[in-house]
Amino acid sequence: MTLDAPQARLAGLLARAALGDRAAFADLYRATSSKLFAVSLRIVRERPLAEEALQDSFVNIWNHAGDYAQAKSAPTTWMTAIVRNRSLDIVRRTREDPDVDDSLAATLVDESAVPASQAEARAHAHSVRECLEELESEQRQTIALAFFHGLTHSELAAHLRRPLGTVKTHVRRGLAKLRDCLMRNDPDAAERG
Repeated sequence: MTLDAPQARLAGLLARAALGDRAAFADLYRATSSKLFAVSLRIVRERPLAEEALQDSFVNIWNHAGDYAQAKSAPTTWMTAIVRNRSLDIVRRTREDPDVDDSLAATLVDESAVPASQAEARAHAHSVRECLEELESEQRQTIALAFFHGLTHSELAAHLRRPLGTVKTHVRRGLAKLRDCLMRNDPDAAERG
């Protein structure tokens, strides 16, 4: 791929950065950061998040400058893809809604108990504890971290060192088993919920 003069200059800076040349990397940053920041800002729509994405992206660019292949793309195309991907990751992280069954969550945590219903609440808590014990240990741990500690799916995946899809499956299957168990123990729960 033949590059125009500005792109050829950036390719040269990337090549020097790949060899650990901090001055070349600083020049690369000065030449591209405002455009890349604008790309990120269009995706994340919040200045602090765009700044985070840009910083993470330039760390990635520094670490992978040697992977840039001029034959495949122009330097700005390669760097824009890195910024775009990091920005999308941040959007997913910040806007992820936990996959929570509201009726089950209400059963797990009921802070509005009044004295007249405390006996019923204790019975419910006992049922929930018994049902939690029926779950596989990893499902029980995942649900406990999600509901009692408020971790999102992404946070759970990082904490448990498991793929995000695996964590979501554990939560979904665990909630289904928990719901079935609670229904078995309290058939009237369907009418109340």
